[in-house]
Amino acid sequence: MKPNYYIRKKEVIMKRLDTKPIEDGYRMPGEFEKHKGTYMIWPERPDNWRLGAKPAQKVFTEVANTIAKYEPITMVVSHAQYANARNMLDPAVRVVEMSNDDSWMRDCGATFLVNDKGGLRACDWAFNAWGGLVDGLYFPWDKDDAVARKMCELEGCDSYRLDDFILEGGSIHVDGEGTCMTCAETLLRETSGRNVPNMTKEEIEKTLCDYLGCTKVLWIPEGIYNDETNGHIDNICNFVRPGEVVLAWTDDEKDPQYEISKKALEYLESETDAKGRKIKVHKMYTPTPILITKEESEGVDAVDGTLPRQEGDRLAASYVNYYTGNGFVALPVFGDPNDQKAIDLLQSLYPDRVVEPIYAREILLGGGNIHCITQQVPAGEPKQVI
Repeated sequence: MKPNYYIRKKEVIMKRLDTKPIEDGYRMPGEFEKHKGTYMIWPERPDNWRLGAKPAQKVFTEVANTIAKYEPITMVVSHAQYANARNMLDPAVRVVEMSNDDSWMRDCGATFLVNDKGGLRACDWAFNAWGGLVDGLYFPWDKDDAVARKMCELEGCDSYRLDDFILEGGSIHVDGEGTCMTCAETLLRETSGRNVPNMTKEEIEKTLCDYLGCTKVLWIPEGIYNDETNGHIDNICNFVRPGEVVLAWTDDEKDPQYEISKKALEYLESETDAKGRKIKVHKMYTPTPILITKEESEGVDAVDGTLPRQEGDRLAASYVNYYTGNGFVALPVFGDPNDQKAIDLLQSLYPDRVVEPIYAREILLGGGNIHCITQQVPAGEPKQVI
């Protein structure tokens, strides 16, 4: 009798699809819908994270361990950092070795889709580090561009690859009912190094609708002031539920953010969503402007081709950059008087979820926040092994 290692299980091969999700009955669900789990990437590059990323790793650990209380979570980590990450993280966190360039899972990771039969698929957008050779934040980015496909292999789902369409997950929000929300600053500026001038606004809008299963795109003019991602939507506005959003806000008319948020509010109040509903807007006050300190700037390695962290630079701090999961909301806080206002607002908007405040200045110093470092997998059912 042959030993067992000669007997191979027949496995399903994950396919790269050449159709479109909207034609196949797939859509991106709202983040507030049920999750199968969450993905993150472990930080380590010293030219972005100060002091060899050690302070950031502590905060990433807190975020991951918090999420693990509510839903399964996978931490992607390089070979060099695997043992360290495994030692720091709660045993409930799955740790998987995977090559990467930096730790922004929201932007380089897969965008997962579901259908009404419980199927799970994903969009694998082209990623070029927020602008490529025009306005990108680092080079190379090839390892990050491969992360989404590897996530699909781990989840056992087919994927749609768009080689010629640049998109980061933080540049889109959806309500799960046909409405996509994004910032014109990110996707329509020629200097952003993405799809313009090769594509028109109408072509970009059609691509978003075809691949997210949407019928309408809302174009917020700009994102948070001085946001190095060219104004990602996930830092300024978020769907609480269909027809209802939170918007980053300040009453200080001397703050550059005031006019940005005012234009966004005026736009949202003049629009309807894909179902024809007027949009209810909740103002979420930003923290007092946060500046990089001398100590923080000196802790980042200076490397040609990456964005320097300089003393006095204003950081794109916003409470809107929170993550909604199964039974919880992970909220970045900054030791600011407005922290409690943000906690109270979200608790009133999400009465069935626990608001988990996490001091997140270290993530902010790297250029984003909690939403930027997480990516949800909705509760679809992948292919079964035969």
